[in-house]
Parts: sequence; structure tokens; C-alpha cells
Amino acid sequence: MNALDLPEPIAAYFDADRHDGQAVARCFTKDGVVLDEGGTHTGPAAIEAWKNEASAKYTYTAKPHTLETRGRHYVVTSQVSGDFPGSPVYLRYTFLLERGKIASLEVAP
Repeated sequence: MNALDLPEPIAAYFDADRHDGQAVARCFTKDGVVLDEGGTHTGPAAIEAWKNEASAKYTYTAKPHTLETRGRHYVVTSQVSGDFPGSPVYLRYTFLLERGKIASLEVAP
């Protein structure tokens, strides 16, 4: 899975994304933020709920295939496939890392 040589916190996120909200939330700082589908989710409980809600709605897998560094941000483009309309899609995951964890993540088309 780590063929791109993703930074450890980002590799951990994509691994956790195959599991559950609790695993995903552990990848973030205590005041971490996720921006996705017009919503902002701040802190471990909100991030866990965001992931659990997405998993309840759809079954999907995200396969990272490109990594760019833009200043302090890492942009990972992933092919996301699953049981949702328009599958597969390519999404950009923009990460900001802080002290070995994810401080923010923005998911966008």
C-alpha cells in the first residue's frame, strides 16, 4: 500500500480508512480538522462520526496513486471505488501534518 512512500501519518490514515472511525480519528491531532463534502469536522469524536457515517452510507476503497508536496501540505490523489454513484472517482486529499499526526485534511474532487 505504501508504494508512494507516503509520510507515516498519511500511510496510517489510508490504512485506518479501511477499518473504522476510531482508527481514523487516532491519526489526527486532538484538535484535528476534516473538511469534506461541505462539512467541517473538528476533534476526535467529530472525525470518528464523519468516518462512521461515510462507511454506513457507502462501501469504498481509496487507492493513493500520486503524491505532491505544496509547501507544508501533502496532496495525495486517490482513486476511490465503491458502491456510490459515479464510481470510481479521483479525489484529492490535502494533508497538513503536525508532530507526527494529521492536523487537517481536506477531501475534494
